[in-house]
Amino acid sequence: YLKGITALGFIALLSFSACLKDDTHYFNPEATQSTIVELVNSGLANFGHDAVTAAGLDTVSFGVDIAQLNPLATATTVVIGVDNTIVTSYDAANPAINYLTIPSTAYTLPATNITIPAGSNYVIAKVIINRNLLDPTQSYMLPVRIVSASGLAISANNYVHYFHIIGNDFAGSYTHDFIRIPAANFIGHTDIFFPDSPTQFEVVGGYYTATVRYVVSFTKTGTGASASYSNWAIALNSGDVASILTANGISVSANPVILAYVPGTSYTFAQSVALFGNNTDNAGGFQWGANGTRINTDYYHH
Repeated sequence: YLKGITALGFIALLSFSACLKDDTHYFNPEATQSTIVELVNSGLANFGHDAVTAAGLDTVSFGVDIAQLNPLATATTVVIGVDNTIVTSYDAANPAINYLTIPSTAYTLPATNITIPAGSNYVIAKVIINRNLLDPTQSYMLPVRIVSASGLAISANNYVHYFHIIGNDFAGSYTHDFIRIPAANFIGHTDIFFPDSPTQFEVVGGYYTATVRYVVSFTKTGTGASASYSNWAIALNSGDVASILTANGISVSANPVILAYVPGTSYTFAQSVALFGNNTDNAGGFQWGANGTRINTDYYHH
């Protein structure tokens, strides 16, 4: 899914792959021989890497390592755990998005006592998060930290993974219909509006390999049922245009538009959802042109 537009969810794929494709994702040897225990690619500097974007049940893998070149001759036990006090302090320091703690029913930390064997530098730990049990309109954080490490020093900067989910009023699953002129259509696919922020989301369109994403933003005024939504804007994900369209000789001949949107208008939540594609007549929808003659229209509805 996300790539470009500082796409929170898609940067994270390197860190979150359940398969060990490259040891550097999990082991970070230091040039010095100080014995420091850390969580690889963690800490505030790697906050974007800790975005959880997969729908449903997601198993996130992360490295627990001794950041020195030579492995220890004895086994090291590293205790990890969830520390929800970090959510409170993070929210206080970063008020732009209010993160909630993930309820214990929505995640599993399969092992909290992690043993790095003698002669090794790292092991892989996992946390399982079930997004089906969370409200997609809310933002959540699950801070997983090193609690202790057999008496060894713990990294001051890389001891917490800030696993987080960004909420958005329009996040979630939609039925997706696609029409292309000349014809190449489908009806009844299911795709997800993935949030980049509380006021921006991305969703794949149906054209070509069905991997080019729309980036949709808006302004929200008010809260709850009385909230209104305005200043809608839409673009194609710039990274997708470069790596998928341009790389395959496809040009964008007409920039995307939200078909039913009237600039300067404020919409209710229900009216906003209708902009994406009405259930009965698909009056809304997103549309753009490719290679001069192809008109691509995507409808998303509940």
